[in-house]
Amino acid sequence: MLALTRKKGESLVLNNNIEVTILEIRKDQVKIGISAPKDVPVYRKEVYLQIQKENEAAASVANLEALKNLL
Repeated sequence: MLALTRKKGESLVLNNNIEVTILEIRKDQVKIGISAPKDVPVYRKEVYLQIQKENEAAASVANLEALKNLL
């Protein structure tokens, strides 16, 4: 993991087309802004993990249905 120190108003750039800017720092929270192309999905990690879990569940159900159709 790369750890960087940034101050309010400072940014970092990922992959030449994603910019992450520190907007506000308050006590134990940091507000960030993300500028990315529309085709780049941006999720909070807990949302991303839930999507992955639901996709895995859907895939297993789809595989079960495909197996039933073979029989």
